[in-house]
Amino acid sequence: MFVALIDATPESSGGKAGTLGRLLRAGLPVPDGIALTTDAYRAAAASSVDAPSLFASTDTRDQFERRLRELGDRPLAVRSSATDEDTATRSAAGQHETFLAVQGIDEVAVAVRACWDSLHSPIAAAYREDSPRVEAAETPAMGVLVQRLVDADASGVMFTPEDPTAATTIEAAWGLGSSIVGGTVTPDAFYVESDGSLDRTIADKHTRVDRDGQRLVTRDVPTDDRLRPAIGDPTARRLAELGREIAELLGAPQDIEWAVADDRLWILQARPITASPPPSHPGSPLGSGTPGSHGTATGPARIVGGPDDFARVRHGDVLVCSFTTPAWTPLLRMVTAVITETGGVLSHAAIVARELGVPAVLGVPEATRRLKDGVPVTVDGTTGAIVQDR
Repeated sequence: MFVALIDATPESSGGKAGTLGRLLRAGLPVPDGIALTTDAYRAAAASSVDAPSLFASTDTRDQFERRLRELGDRPLAVRSSATDEDTATRSAAGQHETFLAVQGIDEVAVAVRACWDSLHSPIAAAYREDSPRVEAAETPAMGVLVQRLVDADASGVMFTPEDPTAATTIEAAWGLGSSIVGGTVTPDAFYVESDGSLDRTIADKHTRVDRDGQRLVTRDVPTDDRLRPAIGDPTARRLAELGREIAELLGAPQDIEWAVADDRLWILQARPITASPPPSHPGSPLGSGTPGSHGTATGPARIVGGPDDFARVRHGDVLVCSFTTPAWTPLLRMVTAVITETGGVLSHAAIVARELGVPAVLGVPEATRRLKDGVPVTVDGTTGAIVQDR
């Protein structure tokens, strides 16, 4: 029903856990954990047994509690690991559940059930339907990953290049990485060349997410830290080295989540890059924002403040918003382009936009105020330029 993370494979435990197991076996810095197998999910689905009932079995509960004690009496991350996510053609970025700061077997059991349920949530179903490159496969199953939670001082995402001589792109911000992948903060960007030279663009990072006991809190970043780099150049170079090592091990360019805690680097996830972002570099003409997804499109600007505005969006509109969450994925199939006020090229919104072939420009300050609702706007997702008709 479960295995040590170091023994996990994609076949036994889904894509995310299987890849991290491979990295652990290679000696890379991955937090230790446990992987609930896809067979556990299938058995529960077949017998209508939920996760709390599964762990109510004395023998299973005792074994699982022993494994949890081996991880230490500390908060955990409980993360989905479906068989059809983190593949070469579909990331499933943000479509399934993740829970941070979970503690104790009863809370873990509830989180496991929620991860199982998220496999067939409306959000995940819409993502599969919208994917233009759905793979022929058996019915997906859900593994679940239970790991030590890294209380990150800084965290982020990096893309390794297709060309080994090209630069590795790294995005970084303060605190836990949910602010970057969720697009709620515009991160620092580092471009590390193969010879170790680098350029960087330091963003104005207004907020950060941290653990406070068994809950996550969003705090304002102190004024002195907002324009201070979230990581130093030596850390960026070390990350790029790890990225190249991981890409070589896995045999393809990778989208990698990482964290730094007490000056120690951790790798939290690695998956194939399903669609490469447009090239960007400090000093290049980025127009009004950061280019996030190739292509040019024109349509009426549709200012969307949240789910209450979803009904106003029509096919062919240009979505203009502060940031998106996975719940917004169905809108990306309708719109002709996307503009966000915060976020970077490695956020979930940008990744899904690239998979769907929708031009996107990110990190455009005050876009929802400066652009006029209903007035045509042209978006160049390759250069970051935005032009609205008068």
